[in-house]
Amino acid sequence: MHRRNFFDIFLIIAAISLLLDWYVFNGLQTLTKDWKAIRFRRLVTFGYLVISIGISISFLAILGSFTTAKGMTPFHEWILSLFIISFITKVFFVLILFLGDIGRLFYGIIGHFINPKSKADKPFFPSRRKFISEAAVLVAAFPFTGLLYGMVKGKYDYRVHRQTLYFNDLPEAFDGFTITQLSDIHSGSFDNTAAVQRGIDLAKAQKSDLFVFTGDLVNNAAWEIEPYLGRFGEIKAPYGQFSILGNHDYGDYIEWGSEAEKAANLDKLKQHHKALGYRLLLNENVEIEKNGQKISLIGVENWGFGFIQKGDLDKALQGVNNDSFKVLLSHDPTHWEKKVRNHPTTVHLTLAGHTHGAQFGVETAGFRWSPVQYRYLDWAGLANEKNRYLYVNRGFGFLAFSGRLGIWPEITVLTLKKA
Repeated sequence: MHRRNFFDIFLIIAAISLLLDWYVFNGLQTLTKDWKAIRFRRLVTFGYLVISIGISISFLAILGSFTTAKGMTPFHEWILSLFIISFITKVFFVLILFLGDIGRLFYGIIGHFINPKSKADKPFFPSRRKFISEAAVLVAAFPFTGLLYGMVKGKYDYRVHRQTLYFNDLPEAFDGFTITQLSDIHSGSFDNTAAVQRGIDLAKAQKSDLFVFTGDLVNNAAWEIEPYLGRFGEIKAPYGQFSILGNHDYGDYIEWGSEAEKAANLDKLKQHHKALGYRLLLNENVEIEKNGQKISLIGVENWGFGFIQKGDLDKALQGVNNDSFKVLLSHDPTHWEKKVRNHPTTVHLTLAGHTHGAQFGVETAGFRWSPVQYRYLDWAGLANEKNRYLYVNRGFGFLAFSGRLGIWPEITVLTLKKA
C-alpha cells in the first residue's frame, strides 16, 4: 500500500472517530444531566471531548511526523494504540446508545399511531433514558480496560508453551531432544528493557538442547536490535543457536535513499545475527549430531503467500538425505500450507511464526478465536497433516498495536520423542 493511500484511510477513520465523539458526548450529557455538581458534570462531558479529540489529533500528527526511512518508534506505536483503544471503546458505547435510540424511535412511532391524541402532549421522539447511557458505559468499559491492560502488562506477559511430538523415524539418540523457539522479536517496538530481560531469562531457564529463532528480529532497520544484542546473545544451547529471516527483516516496509543503502542494512542485520551467536540459515541446511546419529536442520528465507517469496526449499534441501529426520525453519506458515506439507520430500517438523496471533484473541481449552484466523489457516500452535507437523509461535514481541490481549508473547519448548 502506498503511503498516500495509507494516510487517506486513516484520515477517514479519524473523521469517523470525531462523529463517534459527538454521539458519545450526547450520551454522557444524558448520563450526567441530573448531577447536582455542575462543575463535575462539565468535567466529565467536556473533559471526555478534550481527551478523545486530543488523541485523534495526536494520531493524525504522527502520521505525518514519522519518517518512512525510520518507521514507527515506540512513541508512535503508543499514540496509535491509544487511538485504537479510544476508537474501539467509542464503537461499543455508540452501539448500545444506538440500539436504545432505535427502541425509543419505535416507541414514538407506535405511540403516535396508537394514541394520536397524545401527540400534542408528548414529543414524538421520547427522551433518552439514563439507564441506556449507564449500560453503554458499562459495556464500553470492558474493551477499554482489557486493551489498556494489554498495553501496560499484556505485551510482556511471557508464557511458555510446551509440546511433545512423537515420530516413528526419529533417531534414538534424539529421543527426548528439546528445542526452544522464539519468533518475531520486533526489537524496534520494545519500550521496557527490564521486561524484555524477563522474557530472555525465561527462555534461558528452559535449558533446551537447541535454540532456534524464526524471523523478524527487527521492524525495519538493523539498528533496532543493537541495544539488545548482549541480552538476546545470552541465550545459548549445547547444540547451537540457529536463525532465519522474516518478512520485516528485509526492510521492504520503509523507504531507503537507494537500493545500495537497503542492501547494506540487510548485510548489517546478518552481521547482527552473527554477533548474537546465531547461525543464520539462508536456504541451506546443517546437520545436528548426537551420539553418532544426525538430524537435518533446514532454514529458508521468507516465503509468504502473496508477498516476499525469497525462500527456496529445494535449494535448502540440497545434500540432505531423503531418509534424514528434518526440521525446517520457515517464518511464514503459508509456506507450509502451500509448499511444505505436500512436498515430495518429507519434512517432519516445520517451525514458523509471523502471525502474532494478531496479538488479540481468545484461547481456552475448548475454544480458540483470533481475527487473524480469517487470513491464515494455521495461525498459532500445532498443526498436523499426514504426520508432517507445523508449529506456529505466537511471537515474542509486538508490532503497531503496542500490546497483547488473550494472545500472550510466547516461548516455545518442543520435545521430540521416538514413538
